[in-house]
Amino acid sequence: MISEFIYMNGYGYYVLSSFLFTLVCFLGLYIITKSQLTKEQNKFNVKFGELNSEQVKEAKKQKIYKEIIATEIFSKI
Repeated sequence: MISEFIYMNGYGYYVLSSFLFTLVCFLGLYIITKSQLTKEQNKFNVKFGELNSEQVKEAKKQKIYKEIIATEIFSKI
């Protein structure tokens, strides 16, 4: 039963290798995206840490700041 499913009338190797290839590509894409996001968050934290109190107040009013903070919160979940 299982061997028939894996064999798939001779097409099993092609189908299963395609699924494996797709899985590896998606996993690689996820890892690359996650590492780039972490780098950008670290850059943001370094840059934001250099601001004085007036600049911090002004930055917190901006929409992009709120989006970045929201992204950091969701990435930790």
